[in-house]
Amino acid sequence: MGICVSTASYEIHAVDFGNENVVHYEDNNNGYQQVGSVFSQQGSKGINQDSAILYQGYGVENGVFGGVFDGHGENGHIVSKLVMNKLPSLLLKHVLSLPKISSPKQNVKAVDDKNFNKWKEACLRSFKVMDKDIKSLEKLDCSCSGTTAVVAIRQDDDLFIANLGDSRAVLGRKTEEGVIEAVQLTIDLKPSLPSEAERIRKCDGRVLALKEEPHIQRVWLPHKDAPGLAMSRAFGDFMLKDHGIISKPDVSYHHISSNDQFLVLATDGVWDVLSNDQVVSIVSATNNAAAASEAVVQASLDAWKQKFPNSKRDDCAVICIYLQQQACLSDK
Repeated sequence: MGICVSTASYEIHAVDFGNENVVHYEDNNNGYQQVGSVFSQQGSKGINQDSAILYQGYGVENGVFGGVFDGHGENGHIVSKLVMNKLPSLLLKHVLSLPKISSPKQNVKAVDDKNFNKWKEACLRSFKVMDKDIKSLEKLDCSCSGTTAVVAIRQDDDLFIANLGDSRAVLGRKTEEGVIEAVQLTIDLKPSLPSEAERIRKCDGRVLALKEEPHIQRVWLPHKDAPGLAMSRAFGDFMLKDHGIISKPDVSYHHISSNDQFLVLATDGVWDVLSNDQVVSIVSATNNAAAASEAVVQASLDAWKQKFPNSKRDDCAVICIYLQQQACLSDK
C-alpha cells in the first residue's frame, strides 16, 4: 500500500512518496478486530490530494492512530502522502523520548494532565520537525503547496487530537435518550476566525475575500495578490510562513466514556456539503466499522451533485474509528 513498516523503529515511510492515498495498518501478528475504516475519493479538480491513514496497535495494544491530510497547491498530493507516511513515526519517537509518567492511584486527574501534556509536547515537536523536513526537500517546491492535518491518537481511554487547518474531528456520542449526537472536537482553523486573522495581520499578511467568492476569506502576501490560501495553518506554504501561516497544531484532549460511540475524521470536501449531524447519522445508520467511511464519502458525493451541480467537486477523505468494542463490526 505504498508503505514500509518497521515495528522496531516505529517507522512508516513512503515508497516514492506512497502510491496509495489511504493506508490501513495493523501493527501485530495476531490480528485485531477491525476498529474502523478509511476511504478517499478523488474529486473533479484533478489528482486526488487527500490522504488518510488508520493505524491499529499504535503505541499500546489497543492504541489507534488516525489522520486525514488535505493537500493543496501544485505539489499538495505529494505533501499530504509524505505527512501521512512520516508523521505517525515522528509522534511515537517524540513520545518515547519524553520521561515516563507514574500513575499514583490517589490522583488520577494529575496523571491525565501529565499524559495530555506529554502528548501535546510530542505533537508540537513532531509537527515542527515535519514542516522542517518538507522545507528541506530540494526537489519539492512547497512555496505554495502544502497540506492540512487532523490527527486522533487513542491510548486506552485517552484521546488526543491535533488539528492543523480546516479538516475536522467529530464524535458520535449516545445521549441519555439513546440518540447518537454529534460533538465537534476541533475548530476549523480558517482566516475567517478573528484570532487567526489577527495573528496573520500582525505578521503583515492580508486576509480578504475575492469579489467572486465573498464567503471565503483567504490569506495573501503583504503587497501581492498571491497565493490566496483558504486556511490559516498548514504544513508547507512557505511563501506565507513569515506572514502568519503556521504549522503549530491546536492540541486537545478527550476522555473516552461508555457513551462515546465513534469518531469521524474528514477533510473539508465532506464538511462543505454535510453537517456534523448528517455525518454522525450516516455512520450510526451504517453500524459497520468496515463500511462506515465509504458510506460518508458516498453521501458527500451525492450532496455535491445536489448542492453544487455546476462546481468542481472537492476530494474527500474519511476515517471512522469505533470506540466501543461491541460496536466494532467488521462484516460487510
